[in-house]
Amino acid sequence: MSRAKDKIWVRAKVLPDGEPMTIYGREAWCLRRLIEADERGCTPIDQPAPRWSAYVHDLKHKFGLVIDTVHEAHTGPYAGSHARYVLRSTVLILEDSDGARAAA
Repeated sequence: MSRAKDKIWVRAKVLPDGEPMTIYGREAWCLRRLIEADERGCTPIDQPAPRWSAYVHDLKHKFGLVIDTVHEAHTGPYAGSHARYVLRSTVLILEDSDGARAAA
């Protein structure tokens, strides 16, 4: 079995008339989180993962998705700032590795 088939994947398209694309691995995981979060967006604090910025970069530059990066301050022992990523493209998941399919 190939490694790509073992990974999480989504087949999606940008509405209204984008071409279907297949996204694998952490980028697929990231896209799912962004869609679920809607206007709230996602932060590495709320959705821990090792390389959020890399996943977002790939979704933007390899797949052409529009994702805003909003910088937010945070307090605490390691005060500073973090990024909140907000998906601005309207993306329809056509099919995914969980067996879900979009309604026709």
